[in-house]
This record gives sequence, structure tokens and C-alpha cells, in this order.
Amino acid sequence: MNSKNAAQTLRFVRRGQTVALGNVAPDRTLLEVLREDLQLTATKEGCGEGDCGACTVVLAQAVNGKLQYQAINSCIRLAHSVDGMAVFTAEDLSAPTLKAGASPDLHPCQEALVQCHGSQCGFCTPGFVMSLFGMYQNNQNGQAISREQAQVDLSGNLCRCTGYRPILDAAEKMGSLPLPAGCGVDEAATVAALKALKPKQNGDESYLRPTSLAALLQARSAHPRAQVVAGCTDVGLWVTKLHQRFERVLDVTAARELQRVETYPHHIAIGAAVSLTDAFAALVKERPQLKTFSQRFAGLPVRNSGTLGGNVANGSPIGDAMPLLIALGASVVLMRWKKTAAGGEIAHRELRLEDLYTGYRTNVMRSDELLCWIKVPRPTGHGLEKVYKISKRFDDDISAVCLAIQMTLKDSTVQQVSIGAGGVAATPARARRTEAALLGQPWNADTVMAAAAALRTEFQPISDMRASAAYRLTVLGNLLRRFWLESQGLQHINLENLTASDLEATA
Repeated sequence: MNSKNAAQTLRFVRRGQTVALGNVAPDRTLLEVLREDLQLTATKEGCGEGDCGACTVVLAQAVNGKLQYQAINSCIRLAHSVDGMAVFTAEDLSAPTLKAGASPDLHPCQEALVQCHGSQCGFCTPGFVMSLFGMYQNNQNGQAISREQAQVDLSGNLCRCTGYRPILDAAEKMGSLPLPAGCGVDEAATVAALKALKPKQNGDESYLRPTSLAALLQARSAHPRAQVVAGCTDVGLWVTKLHQRFERVLDVTAARELQRVETYPHHIAIGAAVSLTDAFAALVKERPQLKTFSQRFAGLPVRNSGTLGGNVANGSPIGDAMPLLIALGASVVLMRWKKTAAGGEIAHRELRLEDLYTGYRTNVMRSDELLCWIKVPRPTGHGLEKVYKISKRFDDDISAVCLAIQMTLKDSTVQQVSIGAGGVAATPARARRTEAALLGQPWNADTVMAAAAALRTEFQPISDMRASAAYRLTVLGNLLRRFWLESQGLQHINLENLTASDLEATA
């Protein structure tokens, strides 16, 4: 690596003070910096892929003078991506003691785990503490955290020996515990320190993080071979598992224009820098039925880091967002910097999402193009929409099969239908032959049976560790039949609506 490129300083705020580290390589992870450079070893390395949550830390940014907190996986987050942010680790929560041999005062999220016996071997505990800390800060000092919210927010943290009951007890209890002096966050000092960190002006550096769309596209034009990243939730695995090295990285997340969700009369536009958490919140606001599906997309720390734009550009055939977006009729906006006599301008083109992909993790984007926006049509209010995810674990797992359906009926006849499928082809795909089998047909059991048969023959999935090809094909047809049953009012077959009385009635 060019020594000039390697000499890049990383700056962030910790305990209200600025930390500056020189010569941080562009592909170095935040976990490596914390443990190896700063000796903050309470943050643990577990799976190295964002699955177990032992590496969880909390990031904070100042928005309108107040801090917003997000728990993230430090093992797959590139260190330079947190430049200009505040970083909280498990070492930063308890108040230091002034007496030799005395135990420090614990933060309520730590004290609650102690009182509820929420730790045995202790390896996962720092990660749980930090996820609890993020909940505490975002919920008025832990007030009114329900067990249901705790289950969702802790879904990215795995415990292999304690069990989740005492940890969930701690989440509910921490809001009732006192906050000892020295344990709270000095928000004023942290905000002031963040303001003092002026955005860096990217030059010939190894980690480029432009703050405007024009600068981002110009950097892409100048460095077409740079590795593009957003939340690093997949690229981070290329570093930790495949041991890849990147001479130069281009980070899209600081571009102000791409950090927004914009609402228009007929669609919403989600910028490529919008986190999965915020992108799904925008989708769920318009389509409340997507809430459970959005919570099953990885764990909260991954959703806080990853972006919807990154998920789409990545193009994984088992990426959960794409089948849904395909069914909803989403399109993508690709942008590049076009040189002109006057200097240059932004050029763009728009295409349907399913037309983006050409093969396994390949697409039609030019080397100087970036995926900048995802446009999702707004619901009309009179159609049927549903998305199904089948995986071995309910939480924090990758799909074996994903099927999303949007349908409009008129006089009990299928007037419009679009179907997106994942996990059954080399790319996320649209089930066009199945749509043709449904379009214009009466919405009845015979039509559904014929369409299910067509759906089972439309793709040629592979067998892997998640499912066999035969299983995937069988499930595809079954999900279409399930959609039919639910459209006829049979709702208790869905886990979201299943109650204890339903189970008793079938016993």
C-alpha cells in the first residue's frame, strides 16, 4: 500500500474527549482499533461477522443539538466510518472509583444485569450491556421499555449459556434503578466535542468519505477501482473472513443528500446512505404490515449500520429487501459525474430494480456509477401486499426462501400482480411466469393451485446449508397458497396473529 495513502488520521469522541489515531489503514475494523490500539478489551471478538453481538458498541451523532444513539457491530464496521462520531464502549459506562480496592458504581444497564443474574460465562455480556445502554439512552433513561421491545432490540445479541429471561428482566428493570453520579453521558460536553471535529476535506487519501453528492460522484469518477462501502455489514466480512485488503475505500454515508427519505405524491425516495433502521421505518409508516418482516431483517446492530442502498447494490440472491422491493414496483436511480465543457454535472438514469442485476452479484452499473436512490411507489390502499421470510431461526438469520406479493383484485379477478422471490436463483428475481398465470384469472383455489405449480417450475434453486432445492421449490408454492388462505380471512396461520386461545382450540 502507498505509504502516503496509509497515513490517515481517525478522529472520534470518547468520554467527551477527542481521540485521534494516525496511520489507520482503510480496511482496519473498529474492533481492531478499540482492542489493539486503545486496549479497550471489554469489547469482545466473537463470530467476526455481525451475528453474535459480543462486539457491540454504541455510536452517537449530534442532530439538532441532541445525541442520537445506535448500537452497532464493531467487528465488521470499518474504523474510518466512525470519524467525527462519539463512540461508547463497555469501559465507558461505570463511574471510576476513587478508593483503592473499591468497586466502581455501575450504570443502571449493568446493575440490572447483576441484580437479575443476567450473566454466566460473561463473554457475551459486554455486548448485551451496550445494546441495553443504547436502549436506555434512546428511551428516556430506560423508561417504559417493554419486554416486546427488548426482545426486538436484543435480537442481534446471542447468549449461549445464561438464557434470555434474566436479560430481558434486566431490560425492563434498568429504568427503575438510580443513575449514580459519573455514570451518565455528559451530552453537552459530547456535543461540543463533536462540533469541534470539523469534517475532513478528502484529498489523496485511502479512506474517502465525501460530504456532498457531487463530491462523492467526482471521487467515484476519479477512483473507479475503490471499494465502495455504506454500512460495511457485508464488506466487513470480506475483511474478517476472506482476509481481503483494500488500498482505497469510498464511503457513501456522509453525503448529505443521500441521508434523507423524501416523500412525493406517488413514491418515496430512500437515499443510499439511509440506514436499514430508518429505511424500514419509512416503509412501515406507509405499510404497517411490514413491521414484523422489518424486525426480522438481521439484528438491530446490523440494521443500524447497514443501508437499504447497500443491500440492493450488493445484489445477494438471499438479500431480504430485494424481493419485497421488486413486488412493490421499486426502481433505482444510478448517478455518475459527467465531464462537460463547463467542468462537470451529475448524470443519472433510472431502471426497475429487477433490471439492475445481470448475474450472481453482478449488475449493469458502470465503473463510475453509484446507486444513489431507491424509489418505492406509495400504497394505493386497495391492494393485497405480503412478504414471507423462511429461515432456520426466526430472528437474526438469513432467508432460505423469501417471497413477496403485491396484488390488486377487481370483481374477484386478478387485475394486477407482481411477485418477487429470493433464495431461488442467482439473483433476486421477479416471478413473471407465475404473474402471467394469475393475471386476469378469478382469485379462487383453482387459480392458486395452478399458479403455485407454475411458481415451483419457474426457478432452479441450488441446495446448500440452508435448504435443499426441492425444499425451496415446495415452500415457494406453499407460500402462494398461504397468501390465498390469508386473503380469505384465515389469519391464525400467521405467527403474528397466533394467540394462546388459537393453540388451545386446535389441541
